[in-house]
Amino acid sequence: MNPLPKLAAPGAGLPKIERFFANLMIHWKAKRTSREAAAATFATERDAILGLLQSTPTKQLLTPVLIKRLPGLEDSSRYWSLLMTADHLRIVNDQLAGVIASLCAGKIPPGAASTAAVKPSEQVDATTITDFEASCAEFEKTVAAQSDLKTTLTFPHPWFGQMDAAAWHFMTGFHMQLHRKQMELVLAGLSKTSIRP
Repeated sequence: MNPLPKLAAPGAGLPKIERFFANLMIHWKAKRTSREAAAATFATERDAILGLLQSTPTKQLLTPVLIKRLPGLEDSSRYWSLLMTADHLRIVNDQLAGVIASLCAGKIPPGAASTAAVKPSEQVDATTITDFEASCAEFEKTVAAQSDLKTTLTFPHPWFGQMDAAAWHFMTGFHMQLHRKQMELVLAGLSKTSIRP
């Protein structure tokens, strides 16, 4: 049995130069992306992720794979299974729906955003797919209920600073896209090791 890879601690963040340029990119794109385009990105990524999950045998869904670190991905997130990635997305979608609803209601969300606090459980199973899909539906429902996402109030991202509801909406689709790419690398790794259902 192979030993677990040694990775940075959850919440360690990104290299400084990468974080600097990611910060500029996120805020620049968020300001220039319409609400409709952000919603379309989220929906496209949701469908792509569900397609990957639903077309993969159960044993492969549960198998962690060590991947190269994608830009924007913490080192501690490089050894996940497909279901662990889906569980992480479920957690984040649920939390960001709450952030957006609070900001649009004129309230600062309680607590602080933390990348360490949204790592997935290793105890995942096929119900994780249903839970992920439900989190996407609830996120879309929450966003659709808001008349204006360009809020005066903001809530800080741990890497990218203060963000209004519109920026968080954009960020959610971008986040889904990043982890869909991660899932594709996991699948590529699984195919190399010839893991069978």
